[in-house]
Amino acid sequence: MAKRFDIARLPGFAPIALLSFVALYLPIFTLVGYSFNAGNSVAVWSGFSLHWYSAAWANETVKAATLRSLSIATLASAIATVIATMAAIGTTRRRAFKGQTLIYVAINQPLMVPEIVTAVALMIFFGMLKQVTGYQGLGYLILAHAAFCIPFAYLPIRARLEGMDLSLETAAADLYASPWQTFRHVTLPLLGPGIAAGAMLAFVISLDDVVITEFVKSGGQDTLPTYMLGQMRRAITPEVNAISTLLLGLTVALLTAFFLLTRKRG
Repeated sequence: MAKRFDIARLPGFAPIALLSFVALYLPIFTLVGYSFNAGNSVAVWSGFSLHWYSAAWANETVKAATLRSLSIATLASAIATVIATMAAIGTTRRRAFKGQTLIYVAINQPLMVPEIVTAVALMIFFGMLKQVTGYQGLGYLILAHAAFCIPFAYLPIRARLEGMDLSLETAAADLYASPWQTFRHVTLPLLGPGIAAGAMLAFVISLDDVVITEFVKSGGQDTLPTYMLGQMRRAITPEVNAISTLLLGLTVALLTAFFLLTRKRG
């Protein structure tokens, strides 16, 4: 019998995999290490210190940008997840129809088009709205982030729906459950892990976004990533490393919580 193909047994696989992990994670570990640097340089080690974490904590601008980023990401991910859930149900829980592929393309368009193009389009659209309404608040940033995050939330939700057995929903219908009752008591609980994954991914994408934020935001609406970008244009200090490390910690905490949640449900 023919031997089963195993890519891990190919010559050179282990060194290439190790090199890939080093190239991916060594810069991150370096950033975390230098966030504890006592000196002002981001390249010369001057001893261990928590000074830059204290400086970031005492920086009112950083606090304001962090709260603004979390608020935008929370609202944008919630909006994107609701829309993505409805879109996923509408494109998977029905028979194939004409134009279905076109709808898939339209939903996933932000993934295929360069982000700078989406940012310019959103800037023009919301610029027109600002002139008409006179409103200059964070609502435009929230809507812009939500529009960009919809496909990121849509993909895991749709994947979850496609992997779900229709027999339970069919049984609920046979027991005279209304479509809403079937969705509430059968579909939604089974879809929960997919919705959680979509919401988490949308939240992280929104929290990390720079390009769309730079084009859409008004004066005084810096998020944490755009604030860090502005600081790097002026003078780079380990305070930026400290803020980046805290963002990394938040991301790892979200991933760990989601892993524990899905493992428990499984």
